[in-house]
Amino acid sequence: MAKGKKPARYTVSDGKLVLTLEAAEEGGFTVTSPFVPGLVTEADTLEEAFEMARDADSALREARAKFRRSRTA
Repeated sequence: MAKGKKPARYTVSDGKLVLTLEAAEEGGFTVTSPFVPGLVTEADTLEEAFEMARDADSALREARAKFRRSRTA
C-alpha cells in the first residue's frame, strides 16, 4: 500500500452480520457480505452500511422464500 493511502477494503462486524466495505470511486462504500450470497448495496457511513445490509438481507430472504414457494406450487 502506498504511503498515506487508506485501505480500499474493510471487513467489519456488529456481532450478527459480517460485511465487506469497499471504497467506491464516487465516495462511500460498496457493501457485500461473505456469508450472505447476493447481498450488494451501497452506503456512505458504517451505520448506514449495516442498516442497508439488514434491509438487503431481509429482501433476499423474502425473495428466496417466494421463489421456493412458487417452485412447489
